[in-house]
Parts: sequence; structure tokens; C-alpha cells
Amino acid sequence: MLMTIVSFVFVLGVLVLIHELGHFLVAKKAGIYVEKFSIGFPPYMFKKKWGETEYCIGMIPLGGFVKMAGENPEEECSGAENEFMSKSVGARAAVLFAGPFSNYVLAVLIFIGIFFFKGTPVFEDNKIVVGVVDETKPAYAAGLQTDDIIIGINGKPVQNFDSLRFQIYKIVNSELSLQWVHQNDTITKNITTTIAEVPNKDGGVDTLGIIGFAGKPSSYKYLSFTDAVAAGFDKANYFVALTFQTVKSLITAEVSVKELGGPVFIAKQSGNVAKEGIIPLLFFMALLSVNLGVLNILPIPVLDGGHLVFLAIEKIKGSPVSVKGRMYAQQIGVFLLLGLILVVTFNDIIRVFSG
Repeated sequence: MLMTIVSFVFVLGVLVLIHELGHFLVAKKAGIYVEKFSIGFPPYMFKKKWGETEYCIGMIPLGGFVKMAGENPEEECSGAENEFMSKSVGARAAVLFAGPFSNYVLAVLIFIGIFFFKGTPVFEDNKIVVGVVDETKPAYAAGLQTDDIIIGINGKPVQNFDSLRFQIYKIVNSELSLQWVHQNDTITKNITTTIAEVPNKDGGVDTLGIIGFAGKPSSYKYLSFTDAVAAGFDKANYFVALTFQTVKSLITAEVSVKELGGPVFIAKQSGNVAKEGIIPLLFFMALLSVNLGVLNILPIPVLDGGHLVFLAIEKIKGSPVSVKGRMYAQQIGVFLLLGLILVVTFNDIIRVFSG
């Protein structure tokens, strides 16, 4: 429990810090007066004013914010040069985009570090050892566990992880028979694959069948720094595309909202990967950082992407969106976010009570 709490606070704290720091640094560079920089929400356990800005750490570690002068549509703007609304559309867009972009940069840097210091995974040719099992996917429901050894699929022996993976990919939303060894017991279960739409190298999307587990590598191949940089960008860009594709699949109902997880799920996963070591925890952090960046750039009012839409409209029409219009849009955004929070909270509760 202690490891779960510490891991959750560490992972989420770093992601929020980097996101808000992006907004903060670009706002300061643009000459905007920043009243408050907060990591976490009240009640505050730390408050300190340095220069013109009050820095705070809240006891609720589920987000943060940068309060800038003249940013709130309900406030009366004086027209001072250091107010948010006094800056050009380009400057304001840069401030808003800096948060999600900082999360992307963090993910790239983490992936580069992993590839350079740890290398790329190498799997045994004659043994398939199970690594991480996704608790939201069919493999976990069937009882597959980390360190189990998979020996067959659909009644035929299999020894290579890549071969097994590609066989599962071809079975989309259909049943397969998987055989594995758990300790000294041989287990055979019928598992129905779930659909995954993933970006391919040609810029399109492939529809695959998955059951939700990763192989456990036997060793790692080290990369040069140049190769690690290229691999880091490739991995981050892959997850960016995958996150956008997942959002699209949720909107079109191709993926169930039951797949979504909230703070409890993130906390539990943080604890699980922390037990495996610092590298899996950093990888998980990079993946969440990509998700946070992409979700914040979506065109939903109250999110950074929604505010960027307001700026695009302002640029086109030559004047800001009316205060009333922004307020109505933000109320809709709050309603959508509250609905999402209710869904992921419900999913978390179901997972807790279902074990």
C-alpha cells in the first residue's frame, strides 16, 4: 500500500509539475503576470511567495494550475501589458500549448533515457515468459499472471513471442485457446480477443486482436545515443498516434468506456510497475505523460485544446469570443469532464470490488 501511494504521488506529481511548468515558463517569457503556481489542489500544505508569484503544493494531487492575470473570462481586464488577454493570439496560444507539449517532451526524454541506458528488449527464441498483464484485458480475466510460461495456442505448440503475438493479432474479436504453465500446473483457457486499432508505419490504422499481456525479455540490446534518440521519438510518436486513435474509438463506440481507468486504477498500476523496478515505472510515466498531453489538447472547453479553439475563432473573426459564449462553452466542458470523471470512478470501483 505504501509503495502504491508513493508511486502514485511521484508519477502524477511529476506529470503535473512538468505540464504546469510549461505553461508557467512560456507565460513568464511572454511577460504575463503569474499570480499563483500550484501543484495539487487545496488545502495547501506548502505556500511560499517568491517575486510576484505564490508557489503552492496542495494535498489533493490530482492536478494543478497556473493563475495568470486577466485569464479568467469573469474578471475585468484593465488592459495592462502584463495581462493574459493583452497579449497577441500567437503568444497566448504558445502559453496554452506549452503544457501539453511539455508532457510530450518529457515522454521523449524518458524513452531516450530508457533506450540509451537500458536498451531494447530481446526475447528468448524457445520460451515465452509472461511480463506485465493488463488488468483491464481478457488475459487477466482468464488468470494469466506474470512469469507464467505460454506453451500453446489453439492446440499447437508455440515457442517464440513474436510468433505468438502475430497469431493473436489475426484473431480479431474471436475466441482462441491459450495454454500456459503456472508454477507446476498446465492451464488451458478459451479467451476472446478484444479489438485494438493501432497506427502503422504507412500512416494508416491496423485492426488487431489482443488479449492484453506483454512478454518478459531475457536481455536487452544497447543502443548508441543517436539510435536511442531516434527510438525515443519513434516510441513517443507511436503512443501519441495510439492515444488519438483510442479517443476516436471511444467516440465511435468501437472501444467500450469500461476500458477507461481513473485515479484508483493509475495508483494501482503505479504500485504494480514500481515493484518491477524503476525502468517499468518510468516507462509507465512516459505513457501517462503522452496521454495527459494528448487529452489536454483535445478541443474540449476548460481544457487547453478548448482554449486554443477560442483563439482560432478570435484569429478568424478578428475579436475575442464573447464572455457569455466562453462561459457557456466552459459549462458544457465542465459537464463533459464531470461525466468522464463519473465513468472512470465507476470503473475503478467495479475493478476494486471485482478484485
